[in-house]
Amino acid sequence: MFIPVSGQNLRRRLLQLLIGLTLFGLGIGLMLQSDLGVTPWDALHQGLAAQFGLTVGLWSIIVSFVVLLAWLPLRERYGLGTLLNAIIIGVVLDLTVLVVPEPDNVVGDVVLLIMGILMIGLASGMYIGANLGPGPRDGLMTAISRRGYSIRVIRWGLEIAVLAAGILMGGTFGVGTVAFALLIGPIVQFFLPRWSIDTGRPEDAWDHPAR
Repeated sequence: MFIPVSGQNLRRRLLQLLIGLTLFGLGIGLMLQSDLGVTPWDALHQGLAAQFGLTVGLWSIIVSFVVLLAWLPLRERYGLGTLLNAIIIGVVLDLTVLVVPEPDNVVGDVVLLIMGILMIGLASGMYIGANLGPGPRDGLMTAISRRGYSIRVIRWGLEIAVLAAGILMGGTFGVGTVAFALLIGPIVQFFLPRWSIDTGRPEDAWDHPAR
């Protein structure tokens, strides 16, 4: 079922969504170029690119739509933000890799890693706060959790599985992967209430019990 593109502050929400998704793709690209480790899902995309060709960004898009197919039996609602998430992040990721060179020293690597994690945290708060639909991977986790499972356990289980698959195929696991796992939750928690936009629907509030 498609979430209607409606509610208050729609123009601002659309703009924030686009900026957030762009920054998200940029953040992943910076982590990738740091060569210190990527997010679990991007380790999978990186491994697929290593094994089967294409770019990491294209695999991000392909995997996004495969995950969306898994939503069908779960009856998860998707929105404009869901579809744009699947496309924009992968495109911006590839553009970032083309434009931003890999540093030739550890200091440069660390700077890119820190910038990438902070950018992904900020971007998550922005695109989630726009309330125009969850990302494919987030929606899969919340849909499964509604069947009575802990969302934390679901998240850990899925991310460990895709990380392991990615490593086996040649994806990068490193200090950046660990730093992301430890820091992304608190960073998103900091930014989400600051970027959550009122839609006029109580259930869309960042601190609503249903979320």
